[in-house]
Amino acid sequence: MSERERLIFATGNAHKMVEIRAILGDLYDVVSMKEAGISADIVEDGKSFEEIALIKARAVAKLAGCMAMADDSGLEVDYLGKMPGIYSARFLGENTDYDIKNRVIIDMVAKAPATERTARFVCAIACAWPDGREKVVRGTFEGEIAKEQAGPNGFGYDPIFYVPEYDMTSAEMTPEQKNAVSHRGNALRMMRAILQKETESV
Repeated sequence: MSERERLIFATGNAHKMVEIRAILGDLYDVVSMKEAGISADIVEDGKSFEEIALIKARAVAKLAGCMAMADDSGLEVDYLGKMPGIYSARFLGENTDYDIKNRVIIDMVAKAPATERTARFVCAIACAWPDGREKVVRGTFEGEIAKEQAGPNGFGYDPIFYVPEYDMTSAEMTPEQKNAVSHRGNALRMMRAILQKETESV
């Protein structure tokens, strides 16, 4: 394409925008809601990662009149019945520091057998257009809950998410290592493949 189409991603998270631009930046002019000057109080009342991502993408596409994407992601801990799940950001309260959230989860799985410490990061990404077209994908990143926090990189639950293949937490991985295997990276690559295929078929 001679001029890149604008893509508004419904987030104000600078960490996410770096990862999103790394994967989609050569195809689209990727901007955040804030950069696009869009402010919206979106009620995220979906019951799954996919539903919540779609709610956000639809709202932004309608407001902006252009292509919009949104994601919803979280941590599923098998020993805790896949909690905190879609409530990951609000677990123990939205303003609770992740150091506290991480310590609480470590304590909650302290008595779990080694085989039941399995967990995954999940990311659903939705793409919506003003004309009503929609695409949704889900990416996952499998691992375990670590016995203690470790690593200076990443954010959120990264310090307690142990990745056996790398023998480190995702907070100990370099951004390049994490992007290659992360839930959001996987979902973004799936969405990129879908959008490229659509573009080629036009």
